[in-house]
Amino acid sequence: MKKIVLSLVCGLLISNIVFAQTSLKIVYINSAVLLQAMPEREKADTVLSKYAKSFQDQIDMMMKEYQTKGQQYQANEKTMTDAMKEVKMKEIQDLQNRIESTQQSAQEKVQQKKQDVYSPIIEKVNKAIKALAEEKKYDYIFDMASGGTIVFGKEEYDVTSLVKAKLGIK
Repeated sequence: MKKIVLSLVCGLLISNIVFAQTSLKIVYINSAVLLQAMPEREKADTVLSKYAKSFQDQIDMMMKEYQTKGQQYQANEKTMTDAMKEVKMKEIQDLQNRIESTQQSAQEKVQQKKQDVYSPIIEKVNKAIKALAEEKKYDYIFDMASGGTIVFGKEEYDVTSLVKAKLGIK
């Protein structure tokens, strides 16, 4: 009987040692909170805002021209010949097409500028996360803000504040 109990205890000890060696250290962060706290974000937002405003100003001017041409067309429509109406309608439609093209181009360019401006900030955050993971020997760090990567996480495993400290922000 002693041998069975001793074997059982040894088996439990060995399984506990094996389990302890294979347990994973899993924590999570909230990248949205990190990015919001980054001092560089304000400058990036300002640069991006100015860049987008330059396109918006151009589009606003085109819209005013479009409205003016539309109002002129309506005001003078009764006195215009059919050929003149056709020419004026084509001008208005061409302007509308240019506005739409400019809007689409502006969206693409602003999106690219956003990637360019935020890339160094994201790279800095990623380096801090990696350094923290190596320092604390974490096996996995999940991001709560990345749209469902993790469904549940206890607050005690949230290391966002540790990454902030690694970045030198409060």
